[in-house]
Amino acid sequence: MKVNSPLKAVIFDCDGILVDTEPLHYAAFQEILQPLGLGFDYEHYMKHYIGFDDRDAFREAFRERGRPLDGNRLSAFMEAKEDALQRIIARGVPTFPGVVELVRELAAEGVPMAVASGALRHEVETFVRGLELQDAFPVIVAADEVQHSKPDPETYLKALSRVREHFGFSELPARCCVAIEDTPTGMRSARQAGLFVVGVAHSYALEQLRDEADHVVQGLPELSLPLMMRLLERA
Repeated sequence: MKVNSPLKAVIFDCDGILVDTEPLHYAAFQEILQPLGLGFDYEHYMKHYIGFDDRDAFREAFRERGRPLDGNRLSAFMEAKEDALQRIIARGVPTFPGVVELVRELAAEGVPMAVASGALRHEVETFVRGLELQDAFPVIVAADEVQHSKPDPETYLKALSRVREHFGFSELPARCCVAIEDTPTGMRSARQAGLFVVGVAHSYALEQLRDEADHVVQGLPELSLPLMMRLLERA
């Protein structure tokens, strides 16, 4: 990558951007929630649960029904959900059009990349390996490595710090880094951390993303290195 490039790094969300995992997470959650009388349909999941990590998703499911949830039970439910997800993942990892092409384009030009995800680290690593893109993402920040989930900026602030350290930046202005997200919750996290935010309409309609994003696209085939560089130059 050119030294004077306005783009210094690209940080991807995982679920809903690199991989189409929301149906997988939904199925795993329902395996745990339905026997408890807390199940709900996929439409409700997409409307209310997108952007939550497992911890906050279980809290919300219990809160919606007015039922208490202590820390020990929460931990047990999270482990059970993870076991269910691993069984589902074993059947295959679905992705979106343009993902592999964009990552390979950026990698070929030497653009530093990272993942900032609300999923657990070993889930993210499994998804990335399933796409054979593990070499492109030497930096991963996952839900089990932060105290505060998205929309709190901690995930992206930690990702910026690790990118700076891993790639040897003496300084790394957040506004020179692009975050690629699919939910208002994730975009708010990146925006509060100071990044340039691109919203992708994989999970929400374009008009639902505009308030939190600096730029929106229908899908990743619309994104490219030259476009991101132009966007940052204008910004």
